[in-house]
Amino acid sequence: MAERDTTRYELRDGNKVVYVGITNNPDRRAQEHTADKDFTRMVTVGPKVSRATAERWEEQRIDTYKQNHHGERPKYNQNDAGK
Repeated sequence: MAERDTTRYELRDGNKVVYVGITNNPDRRAQEHTADKDFTRMVTVGPKVSRATAERWEEQRIDTYKQNHHGERPKYNQNDAGK
């Protein structure tokens, strides 16, 4: 069984999702984001899961966002467009 060590999260500006991501170190990742992204909070989504599960969630979450926002990705996921 795969280790459940990956956190799924969203960065929000108010109630608007501006970034969808995964990490095995949420504190470090929050500090990194603070340096180059404007957001009001980092929201953890569910319990820790395996990396593979987190990667599938991230892709599905971005696809759902796009369906609900005229094909647009979250503001700060633009560089991940080739994923």
